[in-house]
Amino acid sequence: MPVALLPKFLELPIESDSEIAGFAFVMDLREKGFLSKYGSVFESLRQKGHDFEILFLEADEKILVQRYSQTRRYHPLSENKSLIDGIRAEQEQLRALRKSAGQIIDTSCYNVHKLKSVILDIAQQVRKLALMKINIVSFGFRYGIPNDADLIIDVRFLSNPYFVPELKDLNGETEEIRNYVLNRGETTIFLKKYLDLLDYLIPLYEKEGKAYLTIGIGCTGGRHRSVAIARAVSEHIDKLGKRVELVHRDIEN
Repeated sequence: MPVALLPKFLELPIESDSEIAGFAFVMDLREKGFLSKYGSVFESLRQKGHDFEILFLEADEKILVQRYSQTRRYHPLSENKSLIDGIRAEQEQLRALRKSAGQIIDTSCYNVHKLKSVILDIAQQVRKLALMKINIVSFGFRYGIPNDADLIIDVRFLSNPYFVPELKDLNGETEEIRNYVLNRGETTIFLKKYLDLLDYLIPLYEKEGKAYLTIGIGCTGGRHRSVAIARAVSEHIDKLGKRVELVHRDIEN
């Protein structure tokens, strides 16, 4: 983001019920005029009441030389100079900005995944991030697997109410089908193990910064077993305080 455009961007109207929890902008001295403008721009934002924090990323000189060597890129300040001279010139020009930073992050020992984790941890401390949205989709394997599913569980091993004449025409949202599916020993054991797995996995997906997690739960036709199990899983996740949405894709088929 060019620093001069930052105030204009922040003037854009944002809906009050927006799920946006905050913004992160990346800037560096390759932008023409950054060094001469950032001070006045940041000060004007503070005077307007904007709450922001400067994170300054740096690395050991030897590590920077190694990274430039690996990527085969030129340092923006190394024209007619050595790489070391360019790095040191950059350090000098950014000295004042580094001094004003709220946090200085030494990335010498970080890969991109570790750096992402560190930045997310900082963001969560400053402002609560929008919760990951968890979509629970019941479906019938007869009609294909949901293309956007991250996790798939096949519940065709459970007893099928389709073969009980008085239950065949009902669906998994009815009390009769829920009782038939959920009140069996194999279902009780399965749900305990599966919900324990989800309780373990969901925080890990959140830690990775995933915005959406789609869990597909399938049976043969998508009307009975998968619907009842998807409802039980959705209710469990909802009790954990997570954002969850339930969709029965094939319940009407």
